[in-house]
Formats: sequence, structure tokens, C-alpha cells
Amino acid sequence: MVITKSRLVLGATAVTLSTLGAISLGIHSQGQALFKASPKELVDEVWQIVQRQYVDGTFNQVDWQAVRKEYLSKSYSNPQDAYKSIREMLKKLEDPYTRFMDPEEFKNMQVDTSGELTGIGITIGQDEKTKQLVVIAPIEDTPAFKAGVLAKDIILKINGKDTKGMDTNQAVSLIRGEAGSKVNLTIQRDKQIKQFDITRARIEIHPVKFSEKKTPAGNLGYIRLNQFSANAGKEMQTAIKNLENKKVAGYILDLRGNPGGLLFSSVDIARMWIDKGKIVSTVERQGEAENEKANGRALTNKPLVVLVDKGSASASEILSGALQDNKRATLVGTQTFGKGLVQSVRPLEDGSGLAVTIAHYYTPNGTDINHKGISPDVKVDLTKKQMEDLWLHERDKLATLADPQFAKAVEVIGKKIAVKGTPTAEK
Repeated sequence: MVITKSRLVLGATAVTLSTLGAISLGIHSQGQALFKASPKELVDEVWQIVQRQYVDGTFNQVDWQAVRKEYLSKSYSNPQDAYKSIREMLKKLEDPYTRFMDPEEFKNMQVDTSGELTGIGITIGQDEKTKQLVVIAPIEDTPAFKAGVLAKDIILKINGKDTKGMDTNQAVSLIRGEAGSKVNLTIQRDKQIKQFDITRARIEIHPVKFSEKKTPAGNLGYIRLNQFSANAGKEMQTAIKNLENKKVAGYILDLRGNPGGLLFSSVDIARMWIDKGKIVSTVERQGEAENEKANGRALTNKPLVVLVDKGSASASEILSGALQDNKRATLVGTQTFGKGLVQSVRPLEDGSGLAVTIAHYYTPNGTDINHKGISPDVKVDLTKKQMEDLWLHERDKLATLADPQFAKAVEVIGKKIAVKGTPTAEK
């Protein structure tokens, strides 16, 4: 399997809610047929794609040939009938990451190359065990983020409509809308029920923010990566080169709340930090592994600490796992989200689309992080109040010594710098 920029995504139920599309998803939209398939042909097209590509060769212990016979024996008078059957068919796989999108839903997931979107700015998924809709992470500085939505929040209702049994596509249809309009989310956080009235807005996304920070460990380069979009690699390269010119003693890379995104972006960024070694391996149904490795072009070898938390998912876990396994960085924070599957997103002949799970990915040491996440080297838990204060009410303390996880990162990197012999700032 070749990792391409256009078709491989991580955790494809991670849907960024916008009317222009999911910046966290890579979708191949060229080559779409100019004619529309008949409803029955569409059902068979979906069946064929799953037959060829689905990661589980047993199809969840389902007789997939019998499924084809069953659904092709039906009569379909309109596309909606076919869409209903396709969704029923895919449910047999019991895989929330493999899902069908009608033309409108698929359009709302197309990559927006301008880096802007309209929506509330959250990435959502479906818990594989409970089937509940869960917030993977809010995108920084978006309406949902400013309203106080947090990673791992459970979405119980959307505009009063119960989400029980609702998939991510249905949720997207209810949450998206025009800029200036409002949506109400009923959210469960721990045992508390919270209401959020959020005004949708036009959102411009810059995935990388960076600065030089004077700390007890010396002058450090601080880089915050919000998501692995198509331009994240270019912005990361700019950040590292700029900070290298300032002669920083080491780096803190902040992946907290980063829901992931494009697979190629995580690999590109890993190569900026790792000079030699494996980055990630993806394993398809046939057991064939595709390994991505460093290419000897790392931009820096200075000490590195990575901040992670429960909102660090998919591509964030590939990058942090690669840095940890190659002993290139120390991970500080809490257990990551745990999303270790790769999807291919395909346009269908009538303008609809299909996301199908095609592979598992593994860290360089062969760890499957799906459902488990990555454990930090240095665990720093935040209380519920600390987390809400830091991310919602006292944002000016984020990435300062008043931020407990950042403070620990400074302590850890100070020791690494001392061992490496890099001069530190005067205390």
C-alpha cells in the first residue's frame, strides 16, 4: 500500500463540522464519473469496494457474498432507497469508521484547500463500544472551543434531538449550518449535563503556532500543532527553521487537543525531527505492511519534549509514537485518545462517498494503539478544574510555568539539555 496525499486518512469518523468540509480528512475527488449510477449499481459499487479493501477478511464473521445477493435482489425506485440499504449493509460490519455519505454529506467533507471553513470547529467520532457521539477535540480558537467544549465530551442531544443511534453523518447534518446561525448541544461531561448555545462562524485555520520562550531551562522553541492539515508540514518547517535561527536550546512540541488528520502530514512532520528510523507501518487485510521511514533530512537534533493528552488522536499518535519509540523525544502529559485505523475515502458515481477502513497502523515498536492510546513517559494529570481553567478561563497561562504540563516539560527538557551540554539561560 502506498501512502498518498489524496486518499489515506486516520480515524475517518473524526469529522470536522463545517459546511465546506473536514480539514482533518483527505479525500480523493478527481476522476469522479460524469454519469450517475442506477440505485442498484450504487449498492453493488459499495459492496465491491468493501469486498476488495476492507481490513477484516472475515467481514465481522458475516457472509459477505450472501449480503450481496440479499441486497441486489431488492428493487430500488430511487437513490434514497439505495442509500438506506447501503447503510444497513455496512452496519453488519459493526465498524463506525466504515460509513456511507450521501452527496450532500460527502460534499460537506471535501477538503477545503483555502484553509477556511464554516462551522463550530469540533472534531467528532463515535465510541466503538457505547456508540455514543464523542468530541475528539475542539479546534483551537473556534466557536466550540471558546464556548467551552472539551475533548471526550459526549454529545447527548443536538438542538434537542437525542443522538442515541445517530451516526456521525447525521450529527454533521444537524450541527452544520450558515455562519451566524446557532446550534444547541447537550453534552455530558463526567456526570454533569451541560448546555452549549454555539454560533457558527467562518473559521480560518493555521495549524502551527510558534514562539521563543525564556525559561529556567534556557531559551526554548515552543511549537503548537493544532491539526495535521495539508499545509501543516510547510508551516512546521517554517517554525523549526525560524527557531533554529534564534539558536534555541531545545523544543517543546504541543500536541494537546490535536485530533489528527492526514497520514502523509504526520509522516512529513516526523521526518523533520527524526533523522533515522521507522516512523509508522500500516498493515492491510493481506498482512502486507508498508513502512514509512525517516529520510536523513531532520531539521534539528536538539532535545525535544512532546505534550500530549486525551485529545491527541490519530496522526498525533503516529507522530508522538514515532518520536517516543525512536527515543527522539520524551512524552509528557496524559494517555492519548487511541485511534489506530486508516480509512480510504472514495467518491462514488452519483456524487456520494464511502469511507472504508483498509488498514491498522503501528508505531515503530509494533504497538497497536487502537482503543489504548499512547502512554506518556512522564505522566502529569490535570484535575477537571485545572483543565477547564487552563483551556477555557485562563488561556494566558497556557504554555507558561503556570501550566503544570508545560512546567514539567520545561523541567524534563532542562535535564536533557544539561546532559547534551547545551548552555542554559542564567537563573
